[in-house]
Amino acid sequence: KGQNPVFPRILGHEAAGIVESVGEGVTDLKAGDHVLPVFTGECKECRHCKSEESNMCDLLTINTDRGVMLEDQKSRFSINGKPIYHFVGTSTFSEYTVCHVGSVAKINPLAPLDKVCILSCGISTGLGATLNVAKPPKGSTVAVFGLGAVGLAAAEGARMAGASRIIGVDLVPSRFELAKKFGVTDFVNPKEHSKPVQEVIVEMTDGGVDRSVECTGNVNAMISAFECVHDVWGVAVLVGVPHKDAEFKTHPMNLLNERTLKGTFFGNYKPRSDLPSVVEKYMNKELELEKFITHEVPFAEINKAFDLMLKGEGLRCIITM
Repeated sequence: KGQNPVFPRILGHEAAGIVESVGEGVTDLKAGDHVLPVFTGECKECRHCKSEESNMCDLLTINTDRGVMLEDQKSRFSINGKPIYHFVGTSTFSEYTVCHVGSVAKINPLAPLDKVCILSCGISTGLGATLNVAKPPKGSTVAVFGLGAVGLAAAEGARMAGASRIIGVDLVPSRFELAKKFGVTDFVNPKEHSKPVQEVIVEMTDGGVDRSVECTGNVNAMISAFECVHDVWGVAVLVGVPHKDAEFKTHPMNLLNERTLKGTFFGNYKPRSDLPSVVEKYMNKELELEKFITHEVPFAEINKAFDLMLKGEGLRCIITM
């Protein structure tokens, strides 16, 4: 949607690996380092990287249209002398890939790569949206819209923060049972109610939830997520990526009544600076990653992984190279 197709290219952007070699000028990494390639980067030099408030790098923020390396505008992949293009700086559906040093986070070498690989995109995005952006106080109420892997990671963040009530909102009833493992206490299926879901949540919570996190990308869910938070202290965080023609509409009084609307990108984590500590949360058993991993297939059966995703049957399917 809204992207210029560049073909042929190697897709894939969520992975873990080991550095095989480094190019000229690379000093932060060496062969043998364990790393997470990340679809957005951290050059550490630009004004965004130098700001404590930003994780958007001027040089390496996500670019779906670029299919080449920044340095020389050329691809590092080829077949029969013809280029194969890169994808969001990672191209991880491959035994070997080539990344800019700023798009690679060095992690604890003891961390199992077949588990922490899921931290390089979706799980960190949902987790950080709650812990870094929504910041629910202990004992607060949190609504999570969309119970896919990112939404469940947001719920996991709310559980870790000590939320007293976590309300999951989804159109697929079969997701509700699984969501209990991630701390979800209440479930709302908008299809089962005659009034807007935000009104249902406001009634359930005596005026609205303290925090909400929207993980669907559906603009109506975004509006509901904002309108279901309590006035004065309520904070809504948008995570999902909307359709390019979508418009967010709400009555200005919802803002004047001191609700807060925020957006987040990659859970506000700076990839190189912050991901190592997220890996440590897993190593210290504060964060459970195993429950996000529902399937595993060899690379030859990658289409099976796509089928599982499209049917909504799995959370994360690990592909072994």
